[in-house]
Amino acid sequence: MEGSTPRVGKLLRILGFFCLWITAQAQMKIPPETVQQWATVVSAQLRALTTQHSGSLLLQKKLKDVESIIKIVELNGNDLVKDYSDQIEGMLGSKMKSVKRLAESAEDADLYHGYNASMQFDYYNSMLINTVDEDGNSVELGGDFPLEENEHFNNLQVNTLLSDIQIPTNVYNKDPNILNAIYNSEALNDIFISNFQKDPTLTWQFFGSSTGFFRIYPGIKWTPDSNGVAAFDCRNRNWYIQAATSPKDIIIMVDISGSMKGLKMTIAKHTINTILDTLGENDFVNVIAYTDYVRYVEPCFKGTLVQADLDNREHFKQLVDELHVKGEAKIKNAMKESFKILNQARASGQGSMCNQAIMLITDGAMEDFESVFEEFNWPERRVRVFTYLIGRELTFAQNTKWIACNNKGFYTHISTLADVQENVMEYLHVLSRPMVINHDHDIIWTEAYMDSVLPSTKELFNTKAQSLLLMTSVAMPVFSKKTETLSHGILLGVVGTDIPLMEVMKLAPRYMLGAHGYAFLITNNGYILAHPDLRPLYKDGKKLRPKPNYNSVDLSEVEWEDTEEELRTSMVRGETGNIRQSIRASVDKRKRPLFLVNDYFFTNIDEAPFSFGMVLTKGHGRLMFIGNVSVEEGLHDLTSPDLSIASEWTYCETDIDPSHRKYSQLQAAIRYLLGKEPDLECDEVLLQQTLFDAVVTAPMEAYWNALMLNDRVEPGVETVFLGTRTGLMRIMRYAGVETRVAKRFLTPADKDNLFTVDHFPLWYRLAVENTPGSFYYYPVNDKGVKYVIGTTAVTVSSEGKTAMAGGEPH
Repeated sequence: MEGSTPRVGKLLRILGFFCLWITAQAQMKIPPETVQQWATVVSAQLRALTTQHSGSLLLQKKLKDVESIIKIVELNGNDLVKDYSDQIEGMLGSKMKSVKRLAESAEDADLYHGYNASMQFDYYNSMLINTVDEDGNSVELGGDFPLEENEHFNNLQVNTLLSDIQIPTNVYNKDPNILNAIYNSEALNDIFISNFQKDPTLTWQFFGSSTGFFRIYPGIKWTPDSNGVAAFDCRNRNWYIQAATSPKDIIIMVDISGSMKGLKMTIAKHTINTILDTLGENDFVNVIAYTDYVRYVEPCFKGTLVQADLDNREHFKQLVDELHVKGEAKIKNAMKESFKILNQARASGQGSMCNQAIMLITDGAMEDFESVFEEFNWPERRVRVFTYLIGRELTFAQNTKWIACNNKGFYTHISTLADVQENVMEYLHVLSRPMVINHDHDIIWTEAYMDSVLPSTKELFNTKAQSLLLMTSVAMPVFSKKTETLSHGILLGVVGTDIPLMEVMKLAPRYMLGAHGYAFLITNNGYILAHPDLRPLYKDGKKLRPKPNYNSVDLSEVEWEDTEEELRTSMVRGETGNIRQSIRASVDKRKRPLFLVNDYFFTNIDEAPFSFGMVLTKGHGRLMFIGNVSVEEGLHDLTSPDLSIASEWTYCETDIDPSHRKYSQLQAAIRYLLGKEPDLECDEVLLQQTLFDAVVTAPMEAYWNALMLNDRVEPGVETVFLGTRTGLMRIMRYAGVETRVAKRFLTPADKDNLFTVDHFPLWYRLAVENTPGSFYYYPVNDKGVKYVIGTTAVTVSSEGKTAMAGGEPH
């Protein structure tokens, strides 16, 4: 309801006048009965106004008329969570098969390729494609590379017939190793296309080579940063590192003696940060600085290992940045401390229970340190020691090299900041060797992350659920199978594909979950992959940026009523079950609290380190009514001009066949029901209920039109509309766009008041928690535009059960 009628306006003005009068004339007392009388009059007139213009009584009557032919069912959360998790497993399983095909193809291509040191080979470089010189000729490694906008790939310009190559600026794009590896990887083109044909819901597929190049399908034009630099290096990405190595416990030891001052310390700090960037939430870490005494950079972590999640990594980086040099280097005690931490973690079953390594960062090691290794690491050499010699001096190179070579590690010399990246990456190849030699083709799944090639984040922020902007990747290592190199354990690279979490969560239909229900997904570390209360972005001025810890938010931080962490613990353990909790939800940007009783249902996702959860609200959230109408009757009303359905819901799967992508959900549903697109995969239950809702609510259009034609719409009433559990909406604008005050209300930009992939509209959620038939009024201030919404619930009953049929606001 926009504004107020003249009658209501008059009463409000009277009340406003008396408020001022009471303030000015405090000695005058108005009897409570008089104030009560005014309130009753206002209430009665407001109720009459909203009831007449909304037509809620007519809709309630229509629902009463059909009660004999409807059935109310109680949803079984245990069955639903099992059904949805099976669908998620099937979807993720098809992605894993695609990745396995890529890995097999890449290994076979290498097996039958003989290295050619003088190879000349032109390929499509993603930075140079479609670029010409001053004479109009294609630049070298460029060439004509057709691109066209593709809705499936976020409306980016792509080439679905070819992949292309991205190479970081600091890697020579014609290096013989690069050219041979790129030539080998050409075989992946056919597999990319074949995978996409088998599973059209696939998004980006890729191969990250250990030589540094990145092959991506579909092919795209790569945009450098403002300095013209391509800083992206696939070998730094989480999916590459996790697939290339097993989980690991790492102690970083850094020399902060006086000799490390100046540029040496700057290089050392950069080296530590780069090592930290190679760790993920399955790894454990600590950082020790040493001079003539041992100092933990974070005293709270003394003597232990901590999970290398984003929060802890950033915390270490901040503390490392504050380190200052002084004193004399004494490596022995620091090395003893490091071995003690690692040995204790192994003995007590803590940490990663896999690889263990010490990273020694120093400008020289002069002491007699052999006794430490004899006591703690020899002869088994369970802990690898990697040494990084910092600075131009090579006087102590022999000692640092000896430490690494006698402890199954790797020695590198880092003399400039530019050397850091390549040299740090070497340790990953060493740690991957046992895995490569054993051919452990472990498939890994990453935590949630923000896609780096998404278009305008602001646009997506305004149109999508924030938590569903995130992606996860599935990846797999690629090994050399050549007989002569099998014992060396050569990692060729990593193949993978991205999976938008939006697509995963769509498999749990919104209409089944009800007004307050929702689905969520977490990792086996308890971190959220998708949850409606996860807000990974924040506004920095006019720009939107990811929060520093957006992908390491624990379930306990949003499900905070889970005080005993019973829900979190069960899901982290991969258990199946259900828990009931009384919760305080909030809506309308946390301005309006709701007190609900939620039933949580959860189960693990096989072959992926994820757990799926689902919430149904006790009471109306568990009840859904089923009604039947003929397709012919339903179609007639489904095509009404005032009717729409939730654009983000999946009534029909339009992403499987590329020819279907041009259809909106309403167009796809109508074509399917007409028999024009029998190949569409549609949700039969949702379609049947949508048809029923279209028929039952059809008289509302005529009622609203009659009010307008008879000139019975009071001034100030702008919009009337209704919504049902199936995402169906009918909207009538009583005021034209020129005179309408609330111009944004119920437009595609007004996500709070529409059915979206992760929530029911605000007015719907408020209506179902208030007395059906009685209007609930609440004011809105949308960037200075003020109006009032009145909303009520309409219900349907059968066999003693009453279910919510929808919300009737205006």
